[in-house]
Amino acid sequence: MPPERRSRTRPDRRTGVRLGRKSRMKPDRRAGAGPGGPPRKAAPSSQRKPPARPSTAAAAIAVAAEEERRLRQQNRLTLEEDKPAVERCLEELVFGDVEDDEDALLRRLQGPRVRVQEDSGDSEVENEAKDNFLFQKKPVWVDEEDEDDEMVDMKNNRFRKDMMKNASESKLSKDKLQKRLKEEFQHAMGGVPAWAETKKRKTSSDDESEEDEDDLLQRTGNFISTSTSLPKGILKIKNCQHANAERPTTARISSVQFHPRAQVVMVAALDNAISLFQVDGKTNPKIQSIYLEKFPIYKACFSANGEEVLATSVHSKVLYVYDMLAGKLIPVHQVRGLKEKIVRSFEVSPDGSFLLINGVAGYLHLLSMKTKELIGSMKINGRVAASTFSSDSKRMYASSGDGEVYVWDVNSRKCLNRFVDEGSLYGLSIATSRNGQYVACGSNCGVVNIYNQDSCLQETNPKPIKAIMNLVTGVTSLTFNPTTEILAVASEEMKEAVRLVHLPSCTVFSNFPVIKKKTVSLVHTMDFSPRSGYFALGNEKGKALIYRLHHYSDF
Repeated sequence: MPPERRSRTRPDRRTGVRLGRKSRMKPDRRAGAGPGGPPRKAAPSSQRKPPARPSTAAAAIAVAAEEERRLRQQNRLTLEEDKPAVERCLEELVFGDVEDDEDALLRRLQGPRVRVQEDSGDSEVENEAKDNFLFQKKPVWVDEEDEDDEMVDMKNNRFRKDMMKNASESKLSKDKLQKRLKEEFQHAMGGVPAWAETKKRKTSSDDESEEDEDDLLQRTGNFISTSTSLPKGILKIKNCQHANAERPTTARISSVQFHPRAQVVMVAALDNAISLFQVDGKTNPKIQSIYLEKFPIYKACFSANGEEVLATSVHSKVLYVYDMLAGKLIPVHQVRGLKEKIVRSFEVSPDGSFLLINGVAGYLHLLSMKTKELIGSMKINGRVAASTFSSDSKRMYASSGDGEVYVWDVNSRKCLNRFVDEGSLYGLSIATSRNGQYVACGSNCGVVNIYNQDSCLQETNPKPIKAIMNLVTGVTSLTFNPTTEILAVASEEMKEAVRLVHLPSCTVFSNFPVIKKKTVSLVHTMDFSPRSGYFALGNEKGKALIYRLHHYSDF
């Protein structure tokens, strides 16, 4: 009978005893013959215990897996005999002494598993797959310098120094700087935006509140009682680079206006040029310039949708229309039915439907903005000093040279009311707020009367809410900011004659116009940006000054 195959013994895992390489490779003397000796006889079959017969399919699968594992282990040990000692030593240093158990080696390479909370909606197979494949690896090393808080210089950086609350915060850690940036963002946005609230879910009550807000925005009236976002007294404001720094001029700036939909400002001057600049507060790069030969600009204005620019001159009846989309300059030489020799002052309705031209001898001419054709004319007593539309484009306000204000209906072109501006000898300027609440009238004596629009429609001698008497020369410019929190008043007859009035308290900000010893000279035109918090002034020295309002509610 041939000798039995040699087998290798396995270490006893219950006692934890591990055999050396030589002892594992040593053949079993009990099973086979020694060198030069006769082979031992095998035990009789009667003394052998019959193997247990599997009773279930799981037992059969387990036996097959154990047999496959035994064969794989036997093949690996056979390959181990051919490996040099240096390679085997290196494997022990890298993988550890786990040669006898490949599963142990796999568990060491995977590392500790991360316990995840099972989702009740997942099946048992998906949960088992998560347990098998989700694991967390330990870092190879930990850098001690990463744990130290790196200090960020705040004082010598022009962007971060404005965020310093006191002199002791010349340096801040990264965590504190991150918190400070988050605070500045939330302050600028008026709280945490809805898109940043990850845990907030939309409910039916939110839908009802949105419907109420939509209904609120469709009506006008006295909705503002206090200013929660803009405090009175001192306005936090910052000087920026001039808007027309890339195209300087010495001619007087006649018009400055922000684009209604883009971060662009238009600057027009008496040098026959209209320029567009991208407003970023730093360099304000030039976009385009339009030169009108022998046409010193008296006034230039965007259309309501921002697709056109209208311009008039100081001594011409031609109205130029520049189509920004097509890049074409269209002159309107004559309007049928319009007998004015010079066309200078005009206003564009907020809805973009009408164009109102101030004529001579007390005439007001209403034109279609689309066709530039005459719709009708209106007549007041005296001369027309200034005019404007209401925020809903349904009414027109005209200030006359005898100190009276006329209110006209746009559709019927009938006079709805006529009232006397209190204390005014003759008017120079007029403006309405965008929320439909205020009417501001400027007179030759430097007084600005702020009225409620409802009283202007019903009374012949309405009492102003407040009379602003901070100017001593004629008020030639008036404009409200988009949120009706600031009223800007200016006079072109005296240097530094410009003030910003807080609403609804009707008090003047004390730190404007002189900011860091910089003056504004004679102001001829001014405007607020629709949503980015910029304020622009055009003066006689050819500079379009830009300021940034940090407490601007839409900033």
